[in-house]
Amino acid sequence: MQSSKKPRCEASRHCFGVGQPERFRGCKGRVAHAHIRGGRRAKSRFMVCIMSGARSKLALFLCGCYVVVLGAHTGEESVAEHHEAEYYVAAVYEHPSILSPNPLALISRQEALELMNQNLDIYEQQVMTAAQKGVQIIVFPEDGIHGFNFTRTSIYPFLDFMPSPQVVGWNPCLEPRRFNDTEVLQRLSCMAIKGDMFLVANLGTKQPCHSSDPGCPNDGRYQFNTNVVFSNKGTLVDRYRKHNLYFEAAFDVPLNVDHITFDTPFAGRFGIFTCFDILFFDPAVRLLRDYKVKHVVYPTAWMNQLPLLAATEIQKAFAVAFGINVLAANVHHPVLGMTGSGIHTPLESFWYHDMENPEGHLIIAQVAKNPVGLIGAGNATGETDPSHTKFLKILSGDPYCEKDAQEVHCDEATKWNMNAPPTFHSEMMYDNFTLVPVWGKEGYLHVCSNGLCCYLLYERPTLSEELYALGVFDGLHTVHGTYYIQVCALVRCGGLGFGTCGQEITEATAIFEFHLWGNFSTSYIFPLFLTSGMTLEVPDQLGWEKDHYFLRKSELSSGLVTAALYGRLYERD
Repeated sequence: MQSSKKPRCEASRHCFGVGQPERFRGCKGRVAHAHIRGGRRAKSRFMVCIMSGARSKLALFLCGCYVVVLGAHTGEESVAEHHEAEYYVAAVYEHPSILSPNPLALISRQEALELMNQNLDIYEQQVMTAAQKGVQIIVFPEDGIHGFNFTRTSIYPFLDFMPSPQVVGWNPCLEPRRFNDTEVLQRLSCMAIKGDMFLVANLGTKQPCHSSDPGCPNDGRYQFNTNVVFSNKGTLVDRYRKHNLYFEAAFDVPLNVDHITFDTPFAGRFGIFTCFDILFFDPAVRLLRDYKVKHVVYPTAWMNQLPLLAATEIQKAFAVAFGINVLAANVHHPVLGMTGSGIHTPLESFWYHDMENPEGHLIIAQVAKNPVGLIGAGNATGETDPSHTKFLKILSGDPYCEKDAQEVHCDEATKWNMNAPPTFHSEMMYDNFTLVPVWGKEGYLHVCSNGLCCYLLYERPTLSEELYALGVFDGLHTVHGTYYIQVCALVRCGGLGFGTCGQEITEATAIFEFHLWGNFSTSYIFPLFLTSGMTLEVPDQLGWEKDHYFLRKSELSSGLVTAALYGRLYERD
Protein backbone atom coordinates (compact mmCIF):
# COMPACT_ATOMS: atom_id res chain seq x y z
CA MET A 1 0.00 0.00 0.00
CA GLN A 2 1.23 3.48 -0.71
CA SER A 3 1.43 5.52 2.43
CA SER A 4 -0.13 8.94 2.64
CA LYS A 5 0.46 11.61 5.23
CA LYS A 6 -2.81 13.30 4.42
CA PRO A 7 -5.85 11.05 4.85
CA ARG A 8 -8.47 10.86 2.16
CA CYS A 9 -12.00 11.81 3.17
CA GLU A 10 -15.06 11.57 0.96
CA ALA A 11 -18.73 12.53 1.18
CA SER A 12 -18.41 14.42 4.44
CA ARG A 13 -18.58 18.01 5.54
CA HIS A 14 -15.76 18.15 8.08
CA CYS A 15 -12.63 16.00 8.05
CA PHE A 16 -9.87 15.99 10.63
CA GLY A 17 -6.60 14.25 9.85
CA VAL A 18 -3.54 13.74 12.02
CA GLY A 19 -3.45 16.21 14.88
CA GLN A 20 -7.20 16.41 15.39
CA PRO A 21 -8.70 18.89 17.82
CA GLU A 22 -8.64 17.67 21.40
CA ARG A 23 -12.39 17.31 21.51
CA PHE A 24 -11.93 14.28 19.25
CA ARG A 25 -9.25 12.70 21.39
CA GLY A 26 -8.72 11.12 24.79
CA CYS A 27 -10.54 8.41 26.74
CA LYS A 28 -13.92 9.74 25.69
CA GLY A 29 -13.18 8.78 22.11
CA ARG A 30 -14.65 10.62 19.18
CA VAL A 31 -18.27 11.28 18.47
CA ALA A 32 -19.96 10.80 15.11
CA HIS A 33 -23.50 11.69 14.15
CA ALA A 34 -25.76 10.65 11.30
CA HIS A 35 -29.34 10.53 10.23
CA ILE A 36 -30.20 7.14 8.76
CA ARG A 37 -33.29 7.12 6.67
CA GLY A 38 -35.64 4.23 6.01
CA GLY A 39 -35.86 5.06 2.31
CA ARG A 40 -33.17 5.59 -0.29
CA ARG A 41 -29.55 6.03 0.62
CA ALA A 42 -28.48 9.45 1.70
CA LYS A 43 -25.81 11.06 -0.42
CA SER A 44 -23.58 11.92 2.53
CA ARG A 45 -22.08 9.03 4.39
CA PHE A 46 -19.38 8.44 6.93
CA MET A 47 -16.42 7.08 4.99
CA VAL A 48 -13.17 5.41 5.92
CA CYS A 49 -9.82 6.93 5.10
CA ILE A 50 -6.49 5.28 4.36
CA MET A 51 -3.36 5.92 6.36
CA SER A 52 0.04 4.25 6.33
CA GLY A 53 0.47 1.00 8.19
CA ALA A 54 1.94 -2.49 8.29
CA ARG A 55 2.03 -4.76 5.28
CA SER A 56 -0.61 -7.28 6.39
CA LYS A 57 -2.85 -4.97 8.39
CA LEU A 58 -3.44 -1.78 6.50
CA ALA A 59 -3.95 1.18 8.73
CA LEU A 60 -7.39 2.62 8.41
CA PHE A 61 -8.95 5.45 10.25
CA LEU A 62 -12.33 6.98 9.91
CA CYS A 63 -12.56 10.67 9.15
CA GLY A 64 -13.61 12.37 12.36
CA CYS A 65 -16.63 13.88 10.69
CA TYR A 66 -20.02 15.22 11.63
CA VAL A 67 -22.45 13.91 9.04
CA VAL A 68 -26.07 14.95 9.37
CA VAL A 69 -28.47 14.09 6.59
CA LEU A 70 -31.91 15.56 7.09
CA GLY A 71 -33.79 15.50 3.83
CA ALA A 72 -32.43 18.26 1.63
CA HIS A 73 -30.98 20.28 4.50
CA THR A 74 -27.25 20.96 4.57
CA GLY A 75 -26.93 23.07 7.70
CA GLU A 76 -25.82 21.84 11.13
CA GLU A 77 -28.77 20.17 12.83
CA SER A 78 -28.82 18.26 16.09
CA VAL A 79 -29.47 14.54 15.92
CA ALA A 80 -31.59 15.01 19.03
CA GLU A 81 -34.14 16.91 16.93
CA HIS A 82 -35.58 13.68 15.57
CA HIS A 83 -38.98 12.93 14.19
CA GLU A 84 -40.46 10.89 17.02
CA ALA A 85 -43.10 9.23 14.85
CA GLU A 86 -40.55 7.69 12.46
CA TYR A 87 -37.13 7.54 14.08
CA TYR A 88 -35.24 6.80 17.25
CA VAL A 89 -31.74 7.85 18.25
CA ALA A 90 -29.21 5.08 18.88
CA ALA A 91 -25.54 4.93 19.84
CA VAL A 92 -22.85 2.27 19.77
CA TYR A 93 -19.43 2.65 21.34
CA GLU A 94 -16.28 0.94 20.07
CA HIS A 95 -14.28 0.58 23.25
CA PRO A 96 -10.49 0.20 23.67
CA SER A 97 -10.92 -1.85 26.82
CA ILE A 98 -8.34 -1.66 29.57
CA LEU A 99 -7.15 -5.25 29.86
CA SER A 100 -5.74 -7.27 32.71
CA PRO A 101 -1.93 -7.38 32.36
CA ASN A 102 -2.03 -11.08 33.21
CA PRO A 103 -5.45 -12.66 32.62
CA LEU A 104 -4.15 -16.04 33.81
CA ALA A 105 -3.26 -14.74 37.27
CA LEU A 106 -5.52 -15.33 40.27
CA ILE A 107 -6.55 -12.02 41.82
CA SER A 108 -9.06 -10.81 44.38
CA ARG A 109 -12.56 -9.51 43.69
CA GLN A 110 -11.42 -6.05 44.78
CA GLU A 111 -8.55 -6.05 42.29
CA ALA A 112 -10.92 -7.20 39.56
CA LEU A 113 -13.36 -4.42 40.40
CA GLU A 114 -10.59 -1.83 40.27
CA LEU A 115 -9.79 -2.82 36.67
CA MET A 116 -13.43 -3.10 35.61
CA ASN A 117 -14.27 0.28 37.13
CA GLN A 118 -11.69 1.89 34.85
CA ASN A 119 -13.65 0.60 31.87
CA LEU A 120 -16.96 1.50 33.48
CA ASP A 121 -15.73 5.06 34.03
CA ILE A 122 -15.25 5.36 30.26
CA TYR A 123 -18.67 3.82 29.66
CA GLU A 124 -20.24 6.45 31.90
CA GLN A 125 -18.51 9.25 30.00
CA GLN A 126 -19.93 7.87 26.75
CA VAL A 127 -23.42 7.62 28.23
CA MET A 128 -23.35 11.25 29.31
CA THR A 129 -22.05 12.37 25.91
CA ALA A 130 -24.81 10.35 24.23
CA ALA A 131 -27.43 11.77 26.59
CA GLN A 132 -26.61 15.28 25.41
CA LYS A 133 -27.52 14.17 21.88
CA GLY A 134 -30.89 12.68 22.80
CA VAL A 135 -29.81 9.03 22.53
CA GLN A 136 -32.50 6.55 23.57
CA ILE A 137 -30.47 3.33 23.45
CA ILE A 138 -26.71 2.71 23.67
CA VAL A 139 -24.82 -0.52 23.01
CA PHE A 140 -21.40 -1.44 24.42
CA PRO A 141 -19.18 -4.29 23.12
CA GLU A 142 -18.52 -7.84 24.20
CA ASP A 143 -15.65 -8.26 26.70
CA GLY A 144 -15.45 -4.48 27.07
CA ILE A 145 -15.63 -4.45 30.87
CA HIS A 146 -13.54 -7.47 31.91
CA GLY A 147 -11.38 -8.31 28.87
CA PHE A 148 -10.51 -11.76 27.55
CA ASN A 149 -8.03 -14.67 27.50
CA PHE A 150 -8.96 -15.86 31.00
CA THR A 151 -9.13 -19.40 32.29
CA ARG A 152 -12.24 -20.66 34.02
CA THR A 153 -10.58 -20.05 37.38
CA SER A 154 -8.87 -16.72 36.71
CA ILE A 155 -12.06 -15.04 35.44
CA TYR A 156 -14.04 -15.89 38.55
CA PRO A 157 -13.27 -12.63 40.47
CA PHE A 158 -14.61 -10.69 37.46
CA LEU A 159 -18.03 -12.37 37.50
CA ASP A 160 -21.24 -10.79 38.79
CA PHE A 161 -24.05 -12.86 40.23
CA MET A 162 -26.97 -12.81 37.81
CA PRO A 163 -30.53 -13.50 38.96
CA SER A 164 -33.01 -14.43 36.24
CA PRO A 165 -34.94 -11.32 35.11
CA GLN A 166 -37.86 -13.62 34.22
CA VAL A 167 -38.11 -14.63 37.87
CA VAL A 168 -36.86 -11.58 39.77
CA GLY A 169 -37.85 -7.97 39.13
CA TRP A 170 -34.83 -5.90 40.13
CA ASN A 171 -33.35 -2.43 39.82
CA PRO A 172 -29.68 -2.82 40.86
CA CYS A 173 -29.11 0.93 41.22
CA LEU A 174 -32.05 1.39 43.58
CA GLU A 175 -31.62 -1.97 45.36
CA PRO A 176 -27.83 -2.39 45.55
CA ARG A 177 -27.80 -4.68 48.60
CA ARG A 178 -30.34 -7.21 47.39
CA PHE A 179 -27.68 -9.57 45.96
CA ASN A 180 -23.96 -9.96 46.61
CA ASP A 181 -21.33 -9.58 43.90
CA THR A 182 -23.39 -7.32 41.67
CA GLU A 183 -21.24 -4.19 41.63
CA VAL A 184 -20.94 -4.08 37.83
CA LEU A 185 -24.68 -4.50 37.34
CA GLN A 186 -25.26 -1.70 39.83
CA ARG A 187 -23.03 0.72 37.94
CA LEU A 188 -24.63 -0.11 34.60
CA SER A 189 -28.11 0.32 36.08
CA CYS A 190 -27.20 3.73 37.49
CA MET A 191 -25.72 4.80 34.14
CA ALA A 192 -29.00 3.98 32.41
CA ILE A 193 -30.86 6.15 34.93
CA LYS A 194 -28.32 8.98 34.71
CA GLY A 195 -28.41 9.00 30.90
CA ASP A 196 -32.16 8.35 30.71
CA MET A 197 -31.64 5.68 28.05
CA PHE A 198 -31.82 1.94 27.50
CA LEU A 199 -28.36 0.45 27.96
CA VAL A 200 -26.94 -2.80 26.60
CA ALA A 201 -23.63 -4.14 27.90
CA ASN A 202 -21.71 -7.40 28.17
CA LEU A 203 -20.14 -8.91 31.29
CA GLY A 204 -19.24 -12.23 32.82
CA THR A 205 -21.81 -13.73 35.19
CA LYS A 206 -22.04 -16.67 37.56
CA GLN A 207 -24.92 -18.88 38.62
CA PRO A 208 -24.62 -21.50 41.40
CA CYS A 209 -25.82 -25.01 40.59
CA HIS A 210 -26.31 -28.25 42.50
CA SER A 211 -24.75 -31.65 42.00
CA SER A 212 -28.22 -32.98 41.25
CA ASP A 213 -28.14 -30.90 38.05
CA PRO A 214 -26.61 -33.24 35.41
CA GLY A 215 -25.07 -30.27 33.59
CA CYS A 216 -23.57 -28.62 36.67
CA PRO A 217 -19.79 -28.15 36.30
CA ASN A 218 -17.49 -29.72 38.87
CA ASP A 219 -16.86 -26.38 40.58
CA GLY A 220 -20.56 -26.01 41.36
CA ARG A 221 -21.35 -22.99 39.21
CA TYR A 222 -22.19 -21.96 35.69
CA GLN A 223 -20.19 -19.13 34.15
CA PHE A 224 -21.74 -17.28 31.22
CA ASN A 225 -20.77 -14.67 28.66
CA THR A 226 -23.78 -12.42 29.25
CA ASN A 227 -25.44 -9.41 27.66
CA VAL A 228 -27.68 -7.34 29.91
CA VAL A 229 -30.37 -4.81 29.01
CA PHE A 230 -31.41 -1.99 31.34
CA SER A 231 -34.34 0.34 30.84
CA ASN A 232 -33.93 4.09 31.17
CA LYS A 233 -35.27 3.67 34.73
CA GLY A 234 -32.42 1.29 35.62
CA THR A 235 -34.52 -1.87 35.72
CA LEU A 236 -32.83 -5.08 34.58
CA VAL A 237 -35.06 -5.83 31.59
CA ASP A 238 -33.43 -9.07 30.43
CA ARG A 239 -30.22 -10.95 29.87
CA TYR A 240 -28.84 -13.07 27.05
CA ARG A 241 -26.23 -15.80 27.63
CA LYS A 242 -23.99 -16.42 24.61
CA HIS A 243 -24.65 -19.75 22.95
CA ASN A 244 -21.95 -20.04 20.27
CA LEU A 245 -18.72 -19.55 22.19
CA TYR A 246 -15.54 -18.79 20.27
CA PHE A 247 -12.61 -20.43 22.08
CA GLU A 248 -13.90 -19.17 25.43
CA ALA A 249 -12.76 -21.75 27.98
CA ALA A 250 -13.81 -19.50 30.85
CA PHE A 251 -17.51 -19.79 29.99
CA ASP A 252 -20.21 -22.43 29.75
CA VAL A 253 -22.74 -22.91 26.98
CA PRO A 254 -26.28 -22.52 28.40
CA LEU A 255 -28.21 -25.78 28.53
CA ASN A 256 -31.00 -24.14 26.53
CA VAL A 257 -30.67 -21.47 23.86
CA ASP A 258 -31.79 -18.02 25.00
CA HIS A 259 -34.10 -16.35 22.48
CA ILE A 260 -34.30 -12.93 24.07
CA THR A 261 -36.34 -9.96 22.93
CA PHE A 262 -37.18 -6.77 24.77
CA ASP A 263 -39.71 -4.05 24.04
CA THR A 264 -38.97 -0.34 24.07
CA PRO A 265 -41.37 2.63 24.06
CA PHE A 266 -39.47 4.32 21.22
CA ALA A 267 -38.93 1.57 18.62
CA GLY A 268 -40.83 -1.54 19.60
CA ARG A 269 -39.14 -4.92 19.84
CA PHE A 270 -35.40 -5.58 19.81
CA GLY A 271 -33.54 -8.88 19.67
CA ILE A 272 -30.11 -9.56 21.12
CA PHE A 273 -27.21 -11.94 20.56
CA THR A 274 -23.40 -11.86 20.69
CA CYS A 275 -20.48 -11.96 18.25
CA PHE A 276 -20.03 -15.50 16.81
CA ASP A 277 -23.77 -16.14 17.19
CA ILE A 278 -24.32 -14.20 13.98
CA LEU A 279 -23.08 -17.13 11.89
CA PHE A 280 -25.53 -19.70 13.29
CA PHE A 281 -29.24 -20.46 13.15
CA ASP A 282 -29.68 -20.38 16.91
CA PRO A 283 -30.29 -17.91 18.30
CA ALA A 284 -29.83 -15.31 15.55
CA VAL A 285 -31.95 -16.58 12.66
CA ARG A 286 -34.65 -18.17 14.78
CA LEU A 287 -34.97 -14.92 16.72
CA LEU A 288 -35.71 -12.99 13.55
CA ARG A 289 -37.89 -15.69 12.00
CA ASP A 290 -40.12 -16.41 14.98
CA TYR A 291 -40.21 -13.25 17.08
CA LYS A 292 -40.94 -10.43 14.59
CA VAL A 293 -37.79 -8.52 15.46
CA LYS A 294 -36.93 -5.40 13.42
CA HIS A 295 -33.94 -4.24 15.47
CA VAL A 296 -30.94 -6.17 16.83
CA VAL A 297 -28.43 -5.06 19.45
CA TYR A 298 -25.16 -6.83 18.91
CA PRO A 299 -22.18 -6.65 21.31
CA THR A 300 -19.15 -8.25 19.69
CA ALA A 301 -15.40 -8.78 20.08
CA TRP A 302 -14.68 -9.56 16.44
CA MET A 303 -11.27 -10.12 14.88
CA ASN A 304 -11.44 -9.07 11.25
CA GLN A 305 -10.67 -11.56 8.54
CA LEU A 306 -10.77 -10.49 4.93
CA PRO A 307 -11.97 -10.90 2.31
CA LEU A 308 -15.25 -12.36 3.61
CA LEU A 309 -15.61 -11.84 7.36
CA ALA A 310 -14.63 -8.32 8.36
CA ALA A 311 -16.71 -7.04 11.27
CA THR A 312 -18.64 -4.27 9.52
CA GLU A 313 -18.96 -6.46 6.41
CA ILE A 314 -20.92 -9.22 8.17
CA GLN A 315 -22.89 -6.73 10.27
CA LYS A 316 -24.10 -4.96 7.15
CA ALA A 317 -24.78 -8.23 5.33
CA PHE A 318 -26.99 -9.40 8.19
CA ALA A 319 -29.00 -6.16 8.12
CA VAL A 320 -29.49 -6.39 4.36
CA ALA A 321 -30.32 -10.11 4.29
CA PHE A 322 -33.05 -9.83 6.92
CA GLY A 323 -34.23 -6.27 6.27
CA ILE A 324 -33.54 -5.13 9.84
CA ASN A 325 -31.55 -2.56 11.79
CA VAL A 326 -28.35 -3.78 13.47
CA LEU A 327 -26.67 -1.81 16.28
CA ALA A 328 -23.21 -3.37 16.52
CA ALA A 329 -20.52 -2.44 19.06
CA ASN A 330 -17.05 -3.98 18.77
CA VAL A 331 -14.03 -3.69 21.05
CA HIS A 332 -11.13 -1.67 19.71
CA HIS A 333 -7.76 -3.41 19.73
CA PRO A 334 -6.17 -2.87 16.29
CA VAL A 335 -3.06 -4.86 17.21
CA LEU A 336 -5.37 -7.88 17.52
CA GLY A 337 -7.30 -7.01 14.38
CA MET A 338 -10.33 -6.04 16.45
CA THR A 339 -12.23 -3.03 15.13
CA GLY A 340 -15.42 -2.37 13.22
CA SER A 341 -18.70 -1.09 14.69
CA GLY A 342 -21.76 0.38 13.10
CA ILE A 343 -25.41 1.28 13.00
CA HIS A 344 -26.79 -0.47 9.94
CA THR A 345 -30.12 -0.45 8.15
CA PRO A 346 -30.75 -2.39 4.93
CA LEU A 347 -30.13 0.74 2.84
CA GLU A 348 -27.73 2.80 4.91
CA SER A 349 -24.84 2.38 7.30
CA PHE A 350 -22.87 4.55 9.65
CA TRP A 351 -19.73 2.71 10.60
CA TYR A 352 -16.26 2.89 12.08
CA HIS A 353 -13.16 0.86 11.16
CA ASP A 354 -9.77 2.04 12.36
CA MET A 355 -6.61 -0.06 12.32
CA GLU A 356 -4.33 2.83 13.30
CA ASN A 357 -5.80 5.03 16.02
CA PRO A 358 -5.85 3.46 19.53
CA GLU A 359 -8.80 5.54 20.75
CA GLY A 360 -12.43 4.59 21.15
CA HIS A 361 -15.26 5.90 19.02
CA LEU A 362 -18.88 6.78 19.73
CA ILE A 363 -21.36 6.56 16.84
CA ILE A 364 -24.74 8.28 17.16
CA ALA A 365 -27.40 7.96 14.48
CA GLN A 366 -31.07 8.55 13.92
CA VAL A 367 -32.62 5.27 12.81
CA ALA A 368 -35.91 4.45 11.11
CA LYS A 369 -38.32 2.53 13.33
CA ASN A 370 -39.52 0.56 10.32
CA PRO A 371 -36.51 -0.37 8.16
CA VAL A 372 -37.08 -0.57 4.40
CA GLY A 373 -35.39 -3.40 2.51
CA LEU A 374 -33.88 -3.61 -0.96
CA ILE A 375 -36.00 -4.14 -4.06
CA GLY A 376 -35.86 -7.81 -5.00
CA ALA A 377 -36.39 -9.50 -8.33
CA GLY A 378 -40.07 -10.10 -7.71
CA ASN A 379 -41.12 -6.49 -7.23
CA ALA A 380 -38.59 -4.58 -9.32
CA THR A 381 -40.23 -2.50 -12.04
CA GLY A 382 -39.14 -0.64 -15.10
CA GLU A 383 -35.98 -2.67 -15.68
CA THR A 384 -34.49 -1.32 -18.93
CA ASP A 385 -30.80 -1.64 -18.09
CA PRO A 386 -29.04 -3.52 -20.92
CA SER A 387 -26.84 -5.50 -18.54
CA HIS A 388 -29.87 -6.69 -16.61
CA THR A 389 -31.55 -7.68 -19.88
CA LYS A 390 -28.49 -9.77 -20.74
CA PHE A 391 -28.56 -11.32 -17.30
CA LEU A 392 -32.21 -12.31 -17.70
CA LYS A 393 -31.53 -13.73 -21.18
CA ILE A 394 -28.66 -15.81 -19.86
CA LEU A 395 -30.87 -17.24 -17.13
CA SER A 396 -33.67 -18.00 -19.58
CA GLY A 397 -31.26 -19.72 -21.95
CA ASP A 398 -32.02 -17.47 -24.94
CA PRO A 399 -29.50 -18.05 -27.79
CA TYR A 400 -28.53 -14.42 -28.08
CA CYS A 401 -24.83 -15.19 -28.52
CA GLU A 402 -23.09 -17.16 -31.27
CA LYS A 403 -19.66 -18.61 -30.68
CA ASP A 404 -16.96 -19.17 -33.25
CA ALA A 405 -13.46 -20.54 -32.72
CA GLN A 406 -12.08 -17.40 -31.11
CA GLU A 407 -14.81 -15.24 -29.66
CA VAL A 408 -18.48 -14.84 -28.85
CA HIS A 409 -20.61 -12.51 -30.94
CA CYS A 410 -23.54 -11.10 -28.99
CA ASP A 411 -26.40 -8.78 -29.71
CA GLU A 412 -25.73 -5.05 -29.89
CA ALA A 413 -22.31 -5.83 -31.37
CA THR A 414 -20.96 -6.84 -27.99
CA LYS A 415 -17.86 -9.03 -28.26
CA TRP A 416 -16.47 -10.95 -25.32
CA ASN A 417 -13.26 -12.89 -25.28
CA MET A 418 -14.56 -16.31 -24.32
CA ASN A 419 -11.39 -18.35 -24.59
CA ALA A 420 -11.98 -20.50 -21.55
CA PRO A 421 -9.97 -18.99 -18.67
CA PRO A 422 -7.94 -21.42 -16.60
CA THR A 423 -9.50 -22.83 -13.46
CA PHE A 424 -7.26 -22.79 -10.39
CA HIS A 425 -7.43 -23.33 -6.65
CA SER A 426 -6.42 -20.99 -3.88
CA GLU A 427 -6.99 -20.80 -0.14
CA MET A 428 -9.48 -18.19 0.99
CA MET A 429 -10.64 -17.97 4.60
CA TYR A 430 -8.89 -21.35 5.18
CA ASP A 431 -11.13 -22.98 2.55
CA ASN A 432 -10.00 -24.39 -0.80
CA PHE A 433 -11.80 -22.24 -3.36
CA THR A 434 -12.08 -23.02 -7.06
CA LEU A 435 -11.55 -19.86 -9.10
CA VAL A 436 -11.29 -18.40 -12.58
CA PRO A 437 -9.50 -15.13 -13.39
CA VAL A 438 -11.54 -12.12 -14.42
CA TRP A 439 -9.82 -10.77 -17.53
CA GLY A 440 -10.84 -8.14 -20.02
CA LYS A 441 -13.14 -5.14 -19.84
CA GLU A 442 -16.30 -7.25 -20.09
CA GLY A 443 -17.31 -10.85 -19.97
CA TYR A 444 -19.45 -13.70 -18.72
CA LEU A 445 -17.83 -16.34 -16.51
CA HIS A 446 -18.88 -19.30 -14.46
CA VAL A 447 -17.16 -21.71 -12.10
CA CYS A 448 -18.53 -24.71 -10.20
CA SER A 449 -17.72 -26.80 -7.15
CA ASN A 450 -19.77 -29.70 -5.83
CA GLY A 451 -23.37 -28.66 -6.44
CA LEU A 452 -22.83 -24.90 -6.57
CA CYS A 453 -22.19 -22.97 -9.77
CA CYS A 454 -21.37 -19.27 -9.65
CA TYR A 455 -21.78 -16.84 -12.53
CA LEU A 456 -20.49 -13.36 -13.27
CA LEU A 457 -21.62 -10.92 -15.97
CA TYR A 458 -19.43 -7.83 -15.85
CA GLU A 459 -18.22 -4.66 -17.50
CA ARG A 460 -15.58 -2.17 -16.43
CA PRO A 461 -14.72 1.10 -18.14
CA THR A 462 -10.96 0.69 -17.86
CA LEU A 463 -8.55 -2.09 -17.03
CA SER A 464 -6.32 -1.75 -13.98
CA GLU A 465 -3.10 -3.48 -13.03
CA GLU A 466 -4.98 -5.73 -10.62
CA LEU A 467 -6.01 -9.36 -10.76
CA TYR A 468 -9.58 -10.28 -9.91
CA ALA A 469 -11.07 -13.74 -9.67
CA LEU A 470 -14.48 -15.37 -9.43
CA GLY A 471 -14.44 -18.08 -6.76
CA VAL A 472 -16.75 -20.79 -5.50
CA PHE A 473 -16.79 -22.93 -2.36
CA ASP A 474 -19.45 -25.45 -1.38
CA GLY A 475 -18.51 -27.39 1.72
CA LEU A 476 -17.88 -27.60 5.43
CA HIS A 477 -15.71 -24.86 6.88
CA THR A 478 -13.63 -26.40 9.68
CA VAL A 479 -11.14 -23.77 10.90
CA HIS A 480 -12.07 -21.53 13.86
CA GLY A 481 -15.53 -23.06 13.89
CA THR A 482 -17.38 -25.76 11.97
CA TYR A 483 -20.22 -24.73 9.68
CA TYR A 484 -21.42 -25.42 6.14
CA ILE A 485 -21.21 -22.62 3.58
CA GLN A 486 -21.91 -22.00 -0.10
CA VAL A 487 -20.01 -18.98 -1.42
CA CYS A 488 -19.82 -17.13 -4.72
CA ALA A 489 -17.16 -14.42 -4.48
CA LEU A 490 -15.67 -11.81 -6.77
CA VAL A 491 -12.45 -10.70 -5.09
CA ARG A 492 -9.42 -8.60 -5.80
CA CYS A 493 -6.31 -10.75 -5.41
CA GLY A 494 -3.29 -9.71 -3.37
CA GLY A 495 -1.01 -9.65 -6.40
CA LEU A 496 -0.89 -10.76 -10.02
CA GLY A 497 -0.33 -14.42 -9.24
CA PHE A 498 -3.20 -16.89 -8.85
CA GLY A 499 -1.88 -17.91 -5.45
CA THR A 500 -2.56 -14.42 -4.09
CA CYS A 501 -6.33 -14.72 -4.58
CA GLY A 502 -7.92 -14.88 -1.15
CA GLN A 503 -5.36 -12.72 0.60
CA GLU A 504 -6.42 -9.87 2.89
CA ILE A 505 -6.76 -6.74 0.78
CA THR A 506 -8.35 -3.41 1.67
CA GLU A 507 -7.48 -1.22 -1.33
CA ALA A 508 -8.52 -1.44 -4.98
CA THR A 509 -9.01 0.80 -8.01
CA ALA A 510 -11.05 -1.27 -10.49
CA ILE A 511 -14.64 -0.14 -11.01
CA PHE A 512 -17.09 -2.86 -12.03
CA GLU A 513 -20.68 -3.01 -13.16
CA PHE A 514 -21.83 -6.56 -12.63
CA HIS A 515 -24.32 -9.29 -11.86
CA LEU A 516 -23.14 -12.07 -9.55
CA TRP A 517 -25.35 -15.13 -9.05
CA GLY A 518 -25.44 -18.80 -8.16
CA ASN A 519 -27.74 -21.82 -7.87
CA PHE A 520 -27.77 -21.81 -4.07
CA SER A 521 -29.54 -24.56 -2.17
CA THR A 522 -30.28 -22.34 0.83
CA SER A 523 -32.44 -19.27 1.32
CA TYR A 524 -30.05 -17.84 3.93
CA ILE A 525 -27.67 -15.81 1.78
CA PHE A 526 -25.70 -12.81 3.02
CA PRO A 527 -24.41 -10.17 0.57
CA LEU A 528 -20.83 -9.22 1.49
CA PHE A 529 -19.77 -6.03 -0.23
CA LEU A 530 -16.62 -3.93 0.31
CA THR A 531 -14.89 -1.33 -1.80
CA SER A 532 -11.55 0.38 -1.31
CA GLY A 533 -10.78 1.67 2.17
CA MET A 534 -13.16 -0.75 3.92
CA THR A 535 -16.10 1.16 2.46
CA LEU A 536 -19.47 -0.56 2.73
CA GLU A 537 -21.56 -0.74 -0.42
CA VAL A 538 -25.25 -1.53 -0.87
CA PRO A 539 -26.34 -3.71 -3.82
CA ASP A 540 -28.68 -2.15 -6.35
CA GLN A 541 -30.76 -5.30 -6.32
CA LEU A 542 -30.87 -8.71 -4.64
CA GLY A 543 -33.24 -11.57 -5.19
CA TRP A 544 -34.18 -14.88 -6.75
CA GLU A 545 -34.57 -15.35 -10.50
CA LYS A 546 -35.23 -18.80 -11.98
CA ASP A 547 -33.84 -20.68 -8.95
CA HIS A 548 -30.70 -18.55 -8.85
CA TYR A 549 -29.91 -15.88 -6.26
CA PHE A 550 -28.28 -12.76 -7.66
CA LEU A 551 -26.62 -9.51 -6.65
CA ARG A 552 -26.59 -6.59 -9.05
CA LYS A 553 -24.47 -3.43 -8.77
CA SER A 554 -23.42 -0.46 -10.86
CA GLU A 555 -21.75 2.87 -10.01
CA LEU A 556 -19.35 1.76 -7.29
CA SER A 557 -18.10 4.52 -5.02
CA SER A 558 -14.51 3.22 -5.23
CA GLY A 559 -12.49 0.22 -6.38
CA LEU A 560 -14.01 -3.21 -5.72
CA VAL A 561 -12.43 -5.27 -2.95
CA THR A 562 -15.05 -7.97 -2.36
CA ALA A 563 -18.52 -8.78 -3.66
CA ALA A 564 -19.79 -12.11 -2.41
CA LEU A 565 -22.92 -14.12 -1.76
CA TYR A 566 -22.31 -16.03 1.47
CA GLY A 567 -24.81 -18.84 1.89
CA ARG A 568 -25.32 -20.75 5.13
CA LEU A 569 -26.71 -24.29 5.19
CA TYR A 570 -27.39 -24.55 8.90
CA GLU A 571 -28.83 -28.04 8.67
CA ARG A 572 -25.46 -29.40 7.45
CA ASP A 573 -23.38 -28.02 10.32
